[in-house]
Amino acid sequence: MGLSAQAGDKERYIITYDSNSSDLKKGHAVKAQGKNWFAVELDEKGKSAIKMKKGFKKIEVDAKRFPMGIYNDDAGDPVTQQLTPYAVYQSQANQLTLGSGQKVCVIDSGLDMSNSDFTWSNITGDNDSGTGNWDEHGGPHGTHVAGTVGAADNGYGVVGMAPGVPMHIIKVFNASGWGYSSDLAHAASLCDTAGANIITMSLGGGAANSTEENAFINFTNGGGLVLAAAGNDGNSVRSYPAGYKSVMMIGANDGDNNIADFSQFPSDTITTGRGKKRTTETDDGYGVEVTAGGVDTLSTYPAGLASLSSLTVDSAGVASAATDNTGTVSGETHFMGTAEAVDAGALGKICVIDRGAISFAAKADNCAASGGIGAIVVNNVSGVVYMDITGTAATFPIVGAALEDRAAIVGSTTASIESGASDYGYMSGTSMATPAVAGVAALVWSNHSSCTGSEIRAALKATADDQGASGRDDYFGYGIVKAKDASDYLTANACGGGEPPPPPPPPPSGDLTADGSRSKGGSQLNITWSGFSSSNVDISISGQGFTEANDGAASFSGADKRTTYTISVCEAGTTTCAPDFTL
Repeated sequence: MGLSAQAGDKERYIITYDSNSSDLKKGHAVKAQGKNWFAVELDEKGKSAIKMKKGFKKIEVDAKRFPMGIYNDDAGDPVTQQLTPYAVYQSQANQLTLGSGQKVCVIDSGLDMSNSDFTWSNITGDNDSGTGNWDEHGGPHGTHVAGTVGAADNGYGVVGMAPGVPMHIIKVFNASGWGYSSDLAHAASLCDTAGANIITMSLGGGAANSTEENAFINFTNGGGLVLAAAGNDGNSVRSYPAGYKSVMMIGANDGDNNIADFSQFPSDTITTGRGKKRTTETDDGYGVEVTAGGVDTLSTYPAGLASLSSLTVDSAGVASAATDNTGTVSGETHFMGTAEAVDAGALGKICVIDRGAISFAAKADNCAASGGIGAIVVNNVSGVVYMDITGTAATFPIVGAALEDRAAIVGSTTASIESGASDYGYMSGTSMATPAVAGVAALVWSNHSSCTGSEIRAALKATADDQGASGRDDYFGYGIVKAKDASDYLTANACGGGEPPPPPPPPPSGDLTADGSRSKGGSQLNITWSGFSSSNVDISISGQGFTEANDGAASFSGADKRTTYTISVCEAGTTTCAPDFTL
């Protein structure tokens, strides 16, 4: 497929030449250049003209390039091969092997037994007269969450953060899709009775209460670890149970280490009481402590409840998202822009469409009215577009694609779409990040079984990959959780590593050389300094300071031969210093 430029439209081209380029460049704004080439914008008339000039050799389209994701899912079909979700790589879960002794209690909507991608002999649960059997889903959410924790490493489907880890399932959501805080308090007790040492909750709501809070305090006091989702409203509101100090609050990030725009970010300061009884406390337990991948997370679904797609353009696979219009189609492609009108060029072809201007359903209808046989809608912001095409009359397969792949898709000549019902699908939310951290915690803890939940919690914070503002911030907390780094930290520091350590001091800067002598007449001190990056240095001799230019020398004498002198030289106005000298 090609899109021809209109006479007045300019595109960017690379011009290569054999000899002097002065005539070729004349009258053009050069955008980039190198040896025997330069880049310019040309319309059709300009292209024709430059080809006639002396020294011209070749003209090529200056193709656009887009940033690639730092971490990506494995490519392929989970029905026929095992895929590793991007968050497993991002959080280093693929760098550790699960040991024994851990059990994760998943408090959610149940884990449906129809999905075979679990080590079912390691999974137990509690039935409830109000919510039904734990192994029958109350919606796909709980099955998706459980897969992120511990989907089996078995050669197909997806792999969890802690593959095959024993799990206990508590189904707390009723038919309306919610439960009470008292249900969570009771569930915590059931988790404890079942022998779980980690609780993960991808749920939350407003208002704290002491009964619920005390249940989680008791669990952590018994050596356990409790995690809960920060929430998905993209604001600074504190949700519960994540907002209790005894519960580790988890935020979500994407595959490019960016915070998810929906991830809530309450402060770590809480105020209670009124008047003279008003108190304020700051503790990292009141805010987000760490994050993990929670944007477009691939995991398990109850059998057949997900829609999954595969998209190739010019025989190269690209990321895609299925819609309600599933099926299989292959053919030539035609670019329809934003598809705001019927386009005869799409007859018998797969429509390539930019997001924007009109609804997804209207785009599909215009493709169908043009005689199209399928549609690929490309996002206008980073990531794959997930579409609601309710109301379209089109019956052919329709998938969404990512802005990052736009150049390849728009420039393609052929495409192939396969989509249909699947046991695997995507969800986004802090609900997806929370079980990821729970799985990481189980993985790390299984390699350091003598630790307590509080010590595992501290290690995860101490080794998180700092993102966003330097140090702890309200969005990322301490950063993106890292399994291997946390395990190495515990190996080096034992379980009592404590709270996250302060940042290391800056490395020594510059050189200080000194010598001195003592005699009956007093003390003599000689110093020389050089190699500092600042133009001036601050010199301190036993607390008395002054500023001098960099690269200098000085001598000092004192009347008292018994006095000890400590000399430091630092970059001016900083704490970046050379090692001290003492006389």
